[in-house]
Amino acid sequence: MNSFGLMRWLQRWFGRGWLSMGYLFLYLPIVVLIVFSFNSSRQDMIWSGFSTRWYLELLNDTEIISGFWLSIRIAVLTACASVILGTFAAFVLNRYQRFYGRTLFSGMVSAPLVMPEVIIGLSLLLMLVSVQKVFGFPERGLTTIWLGHTLLGMAYASVVVQSRLQEMSKSLEEAAMDLGCKPHQVFFLVTLPNITQALGSAWLLTFTLSLDDVVLSAFLSGPGSSTMPIVIFSRARLGLDPRVNAVAALTILVVSIGVIASSLYMARSERLRQKQVAAAAKG
Repeated sequence: MNSFGLMRWLQRWFGRGWLSMGYLFLYLPIVVLIVFSFNSSRQDMIWSGFSTRWYLELLNDTEIISGFWLSIRIAVLTACASVILGTFAAFVLNRYQRFYGRTLFSGMVSAPLVMPEVIIGLSLLLMLVSVQKVFGFPERGLTTIWLGHTLLGMAYASVVVQSRLQEMSKSLEEAAMDLGCKPHQVFFLVTLPNITQALGSAWLLTFTLSLDDVVLSAFLSGPGSSTMPIVIFSRARLGLDPRVNAVAALTILVVSIGVIASSLYMARSERLRQKQVAAAAKG
């Protein structure tokens, strides 16, 4: 092997080694957490036998169960609202390059991405407390947490959808308008079907962000409205609880199934769309 071949071999395996170390750093703790969720001992990192006792004890843990279902409801509502608002914001920023206040609007949409969550949570708390004193609502709980998560999720959703709109050819929309479609018909019949994958990605992203958010939920939650991350965090401060490992393992399982199912669905939809485009081009 000459020096050039040796150099290429070293570069290839050096890159693979760093990539493998990165994956180990990211995913090995998750694997360890799942393994020790089946540990019969209450002490972590001391394996004393395989057991499902902590999963069975979750059935009687009303605090974790109520926090889990509250987190799921908030995450679903947040993902739906974030995708709708983020799509409209991305469409306006991408299709209307010049309008009065565009710079301010773009900055306000992107501000939650760079602003610390502590500042967002504190400002929302002060605003909602003032609103509650005047109007008597909303009470701190599901609604206030949902509003805070939607504010953050909308910014992420708009970035995802805007990137897809930039790649989409405007000739499709122009052709539809030439054929007599009105602007709202073009949006719902042409634009939306072409950005379906971006909408799905934005929904999954905002759902995940809402499901594991701690900072905003801590500021905006009230008595009896603790989400699952808050419950886990409060218990972790008092010492590691094996039931936390079990609920984390179940959450990873549910999220993994959802991501795999959505990926397969989006891949199938993309193949179908490409076949339809190819058939239309041939016709």
